[in-house]
Amino acid sequence: MGEQKVKTGLHDKGRAEFIKHLLSDIDALELMLEKGLIEDDIVRIGSEQEFCLVTRHWRPSNKAEEILSAINDPHFTTELALFNLEINLDPIELKGDCFEKVESQLKNLLQKAAEAAKEYDAKVLLTGILPTISKKELEFHYMTPHQRYWALNDMLKELRGDDFTLHIKGVDDLTLIHDSVLFEACNTSFQMHLQVPPHDFISSFNWAQAISGPILGISTNSPLLLGRELWHETRVALFQQSIDTRHSSYALKNQQARVSFGTDWEKGSIAEIFKNDVAQHEVILSREIETNSLEMIKNGHIPKLHALNIHNGTIYKWNRPCYGVGGGKPHIRIENRHIPSGPTTLDEMATFAFWVGLMMGRPKKFDDMPSVMDFREAKANFIKAARTGKYSVLSWMGRPISVKDLILIELLPIAYQGLEKMGIDKGSIQKYLRIIENRARGITGSQWIITNYRKLNQIMKKDDALRMLTKALYQNQESGKPVNDWPSVPIENDLAKSSHLVGHIMSTQLFTVQENDLANLAVRIMQWKNIHHVPVKNQDNEISGILTWTHMKRHEAEPAENSLKTVEEIMEKNVTTVVPETPISEAIGIMKQNEFGCLPVVREKELVGIITIKDVIQFDHGATV
Repeated sequence: MGEQKVKTGLHDKGRAEFIKHLLSDIDALELMLEKGLIEDDIVRIGSEQEFCLVTRHWRPSNKAEEILSAINDPHFTTELALFNLEINLDPIELKGDCFEKVESQLKNLLQKAAEAAKEYDAKVLLTGILPTISKKELEFHYMTPHQRYWALNDMLKELRGDDFTLHIKGVDDLTLIHDSVLFEACNTSFQMHLQVPPHDFISSFNWAQAISGPILGISTNSPLLLGRELWHETRVALFQQSIDTRHSSYALKNQQARVSFGTDWEKGSIAEIFKNDVAQHEVILSREIETNSLEMIKNGHIPKLHALNIHNGTIYKWNRPCYGVGGGKPHIRIENRHIPSGPTTLDEMATFAFWVGLMMGRPKKFDDMPSVMDFREAKANFIKAARTGKYSVLSWMGRPISVKDLILIELLPIAYQGLEKMGIDKGSIQKYLRIIENRARGITGSQWIITNYRKLNQIMKKDDALRMLTKALYQNQESGKPVNDWPSVPIENDLAKSSHLVGHIMSTQLFTVQENDLANLAVRIMQWKNIHHVPVKNQDNEISGILTWTHMKRHEAEPAENSLKTVEEIMEKNVTTVVPETPISEAIGIMKQNEFGCLPVVREKELVGIITIKDVIQFDHGATV
């Protein structure tokens, strides 16, 4: 998440001083480009691994800070939520067995994290979106208590002027209003970096944009959010909406999202990209900066361009230009941000090698992308791939082609040539690119998750299905096999033992009626759907009553002249409710004491579920298995 010592404030004097440094940084970058000070005689790769922390019951852990302290390694850093951490791997020259070295370091660091997590009864999991995240873990107290995250949350809300709104439509729909930026914390990625010489940066960046669609299509791993089956890479839609600062208005305006694929091919130099970003996106974070970057260059020193990097860190392009300094030498690189975490380190490294091979093997005809491909074609490919993954039919140089065929026929040969050109060991090339080939012919992470979740969802409650799926993700990752070789999820009966809250076992697929509905309508619904309890809502969408099978039978026995009675006239108005966080044992006690057949579950007066005698019986049976 970048620099931690930042400040907020859209109007204070310190912000003006920060913007002054930001402009100076851009001038300094242009001067370094002009004088040839940017490193151009070596190519390095680097990566960042975000990962989830889960409890022994496969739910999000909140022990990130304690685990980070126990790890005690500068490669690790916090993330936005207390159930995530990040690893920053060492950059390494692109040659020989570099990918094996990166893979080895990544495995060693993940093992170090796993050993520390064990002390806090937690496990490490690689997945694009943790299936068991619920709305409970997206409340403010799950945000990592660091200044940068608080500042980011406050500033994005101030810019929006309202809470955050999510609406994602896939196989299921998710529509939700949320009061913090924490939905962004659901996203867990494997970010890949490639150093690029200044003279080739624009051609490389545009090529990275062009190949984003097929690379994403072969790498999707995030189809579920809050138990909803959405996009094959739901992170793409979620990330944009979770930190969207744009206002809705009656005027038709072209507003650029802070998370975006872009609007056109880039031109000029990397400095031009940064200029456009400053022009299009308001400065939302700042910090005190003591040294002037232009003065540093004049005195023979290399500046770190702090202001530029802070601002760049608040603009979340799926391919992001980056400036850095390593060993006293400045460099520029492309950060690929659209690849999800997991399913295994081997899958991630295969994708890494594939992307780098494509970048380094770029055919000469693609040096000038605007002359061979419409930008909107590349952007459409990216959105299609995010929505439907490997099932997508993309447009490549004006002709339709499936992700599978585009990978196998067009792109894999380029990747092989690119890695050979850079002197990568033949064994490494075969090892990693063969995984991509098998994945293209077989399944991706999102396909495996969707297939198994649908199977589990048919035979058990959603919460149990999500936890069983998460457990299987962990076990398969531990096997080290790439996702194409994973078996189906075995059915187990021990998960009910760790269900202890009403929200874990309640039914969420509800049939409800309104107070002013005809009572006969409610009776018919209960008969048609064979249900014994129907919650009643008022005009404010709050629960105001309950209809039971007893009410229905009583109403049916009434004379025909009462057929125009409304639901309000026959319902039970004194309704006892619980919340999702109510212990199941407490809910059972309430039901037994009052001889209730059901308990509506509410959050802030709004109905979110119902727990019935049937749910309790199933829970009691599962807990004794």
